[in-house]
Amino acid sequence: MRVLGSFAPVLFLLIATSVEVSGDALIRKSLFDHTGLARIGLFAAGAALLAGYGTFLNLAPLEFGKVVGLYIATLFIVWQIITFFAFRTLPTVPVMLGGTLIVAGGLIVSFWKSA
Repeated sequence: MRVLGSFAPVLFLLIATSVEVSGDALIRKSLFDHTGLARIGLFAAGAALLAGYGTFLNLAPLEFGKVVGLYIATLFIVWQIITFFAFRTLPTVPVMLGGTLIVAGGLIVSFWKSA
């Protein structure tokens, strides 16, 4: 049961990042690819997803200062996945290099134990 408890923060962060990036993608699609009622509907769905992101991020059972580091690392990874599926764009070498630094920094912020 202890193992399940340690996955809870990661699960909340995966949900939060997935919902945030999906909401951002819907809003982008609504603004640039649609008009009329489709634009309004997609924009409203994106806004609802962004509200869900804020909820899941703040429900994560972690100290807020630590959750942000892990969140940023998770966000980068999920952002690349959603970008590929929603916009058919592969990350470039600079994005991957910068992303490696983002993930490393997020892990340091979240897991480095000070004396």
